[in-house]
Amino acid sequence: MLDGFALWANPSSPHAAGRKARAALEEARERIAEALGWNGEVIFTSGASEAATLAMAHAVGHERFVSAVEHDAVLAAAPGAPRLAVLPNGEVDQDRLEALLAKASQPVVAIQWFNSETGVQQDMGNLVEAVHDVGGLLVCDVSQTAGKYPLPHDVDMAIIAAHKFGGPVAVGALLVREYAMLGASGGQERGYRRGTENLPGILGMAAALEACDYPYLPLEVHDAKERFAAEVRNAGGVWFGDRLEAHSAYIDALAMPQVSGSAQLMRFDMAGIAVSQGSACSSGSMRRSHVLTAMGVDDDLADRTIRMSIGWTTTVAEIERFAEVWLGIAAQSA
Repeated sequence: MLDGFALWANPSSPHAAGRKARAALEEARERIAEALGWNGEVIFTSGASEAATLAMAHAVGHERFVSAVEHDAVLAAAPGAPRLAVLPNGEVDQDRLEALLAKASQPVVAIQWFNSETGVQQDMGNLVEAVHDVGGLLVCDVSQTAGKYPLPHDVDMAIIAAHKFGGPVAVGALLVREYAMLGASGGQERGYRRGTENLPGILGMAAALEACDYPYLPLEVHDAKERFAAEVRNAGGVWFGDRLEAHSAYIDALAMPQVSGSAQLMRFDMAGIAVSQGSACSSGSMRRSHVLTAMGVDDDLADRTIRMSIGWTTTVAEIERFAEVWLGIAAQSA
């Protein structure tokens, strides 16, 4: 990022300083594509929300569809779009999806690969096939998993955010298989996005991606989380991963007996622990999770559910400290 700040010029400027900034920008574009294993184009944005808006507003097609468990940013990017029903385990109901697509004209379908609240994994291979069979495009939000898992195959567009894999905030990208899939809107990024590129942030994003490895976290951290999951079950809590066919190793939803999620958040915050109720971007609203509602989770259980996510800095000691506080709160309310 310091290198990017030193290149002060606008990458769109034709003078020598601008050309130098442009060279660094294009090199970062290639580095990011290579780190992700992406064979298509990379359009830089201010983050996942802008990438979602670009995709849903300008993808070439007619009808828009979004899964009922999408991140709020994707739902907001497609106002009025029909929401695709999900099964109780959080997976998109493929039979109902195919019935809708059979009547659609050039659909653009948005489905998040790993859910940002529960971590549930969608069967992206079958979903992509269903969308492509009717000549549609599939937009996949991979902001929760980029850098942690290889990208799903054959999606047409993918949404990433740098801060989710240890990069700087307020920078991301829309990955597009081919530019022809997206309508141009003028401005920078080959005419697909307006606004001067955030070169320091983009260079930071490239460096963060290159620093990612598989597995993303040491196995000891995952082992500590599994021990905590067992303690939650023994205390009468609900570990939502038990209800899911497949889910992320980095996101979990869990419910505490008798204590509301909002009360838990305050207690954890007082203990110096940061968790959220629902996705972090909407947690401050304290409204019931639309994801859990779409899954058919009853109101009482949904209201007692919090979201636990672990990132590149998470340690075994932090997991154990969280477990200690969670069990203490649960014991006091018993």
